[in-house]
Amino acid sequence: MGALQPWHWIVLIVVLVLLFGSKKLPEAARGLGRSMRIFKSEVQEMQNDGKKPDTTTNTAPAPQSQLPSPNTVSPTVASTEPTHEQHPRSA
Repeated sequence: MGALQPWHWIVLIVVLVLLFGSKKLPEAARGLGRSMRIFKSEVQEMQNDGKKPDTTTNTAPAPQSQLPSPNTVSPTVASTEPTHEQHPRSA
């Protein structure tokens, strides 16, 4: 007697259709489905935040042979002003 019988479900469905109409029920079901998908993805995201970072990315340090030495001068961007050799009146 405690479980819902099939006629209980039929009465419940008829009441819902009468209250909300046949157009509103599919929209409500779609909205509920979207909300559940968003909730599920957020829960998964929260679970992934606590775990260690993804190992598929290349986070390993570069070998020493590829690193520039501390005494190496890095190239600089050329200035837009003409140098002494480029200036037309300097000749």
